[in-house]
Amino acid sequence: MFCPLVKRLSIIPYRQYQRESLEGGVGQAVHLSYRVATAETRRLLGHGPDKSTLHRRLQELAETHGVWPSMKQRSFKFLMVDGTKVALQERGCSLGSSELLWALASEEVGRPFDLIGFWVNRDWPPIHHDLSRSLDYSRLRVLFSDGGPGIEENLLSAQMDQQHCLWHGKRDFRFLLYLDKVKGKKQEPFLKLLEQNPLFDLEKSDLEALSPADESLVRKLVKAIRRSFRDLLAGLPADRYPKTRTYVENFSRQAIVFFDYWLDRQKWMAFTANAIESSFSRVVNRIKRIGRRRSENGLMNWLAVAFRKILHPAMWQALWKQYLRLHRSLSLMSLRVEYRWI
Repeated sequence: MFCPLVKRLSIIPYRQYQRESLEGGVGQAVHLSYRVATAETRRLLGHGPDKSTLHRRLQELAETHGVWPSMKQRSFKFLMVDGTKVALQERGCSLGSSELLWALASEEVGRPFDLIGFWVNRDWPPIHHDLSRSLDYSRLRVLFSDGGPGIEENLLSAQMDQQHCLWHGKRDFRFLLYLDKVKGKKQEPFLKLLEQNPLFDLEKSDLEALSPADESLVRKLVKAIRRSFRDLLAGLPADRYPKTRTYVENFSRQAIVFFDYWLDRQKWMAFTANAIESSFSRVVNRIKRIGRRRSENGLMNWLAVAFRKILHPAMWQALWKQYLRLHRSLSLMSLRVEYRWI
C-alpha cells in the first residue's frame, strides 16, 4: 500500500499525536508539570496526549533541535555567570544535589543580556572552553559574578576586569564571619562597619543622574568607599579572621570596577547580578518547586526548550517553524491508479 500524502507530510506511523501537533502542550510543560500541562491541554482542546507522551515528545524536540546557537559573530563586552543547586536522579534514585550554571552576555551598557550557554554538573574549565567556542572571548571586557570559587581563576582573561555583585558581597560577608567562628551578636560590630560603607547605599538611578561635570564628586565617593574598606580591614586581623579578611580584600578591589568604567567612558554599567537573577527566577522556580528531581539529560533537554520559551520568544517561534517545516510548500494533485491481474 502506498499513500503519497502521508509520505509528503512525513507522518510518523503508529503515533496518535504527531510531534508537530504538540506545541501547546510542550509550551505549557515549560511552566507547569507534565501532568498539569496534559490536563490543561485536554481541557482547552477536548483531547490531548498523556503525560508520558508529552514528556517523550519534549525530549525528542530538544535532542533534535535544541542545540543552543553560536553567537561568535556578535561583539559582546560583558559576561555574567551564575548558578543554583538542583536535585538530580537516575531511574528514580536520588543522586543528591548538583550545580546548574549559566552564562549571559551583553554587547553594550544598557543593552539586554542574552543567554550564551547552560551546564549541569560541569566544572568551570570545560565551561570556559565552551564559552570560547560560543563567543569571541577576546572582545570581553568585564566579568560579572557572585565571586564563587573557580570563576575568577578559569573565566577571567588578561583583558578583563571582574565586577563582584554588591548584593552577593554584602550577603556573603555574614557567612564568612561565621566560618571564622564569629557568630550571633559578635558579628554586629563588623556588620555596622560594613553598613557604614557608602557603596551599599548606591542606587543606579542616582548614579545615572550624574554627568561628566560631576567627576570630582564621583572621585570623592570612591575615596570614601576605599577608606571605609580600610577601616573594616583594620578590624579584621589576618590571624583571627583569615577567611573574612581575604574575602574583603578581594571584594574591595572587585566591587568598584563600575566606577573605573564610568571614569573612563562616562557610562554606568551594572554592579549587581539582578539582570540574571530576575531572568532566571521563573526557570529556577519551575525546577525546584515542580518536578523537583530530574535526570541530568532530562533537565538539559527541558532547559533547551524552556530557555527558548521564556527568554527568547523569537527562538521559540523559529524552533517550531523548523520543527514543523513550515517553509515547505505542499501541492495536492489528483492521482489515478489502474491495475490489471495477469
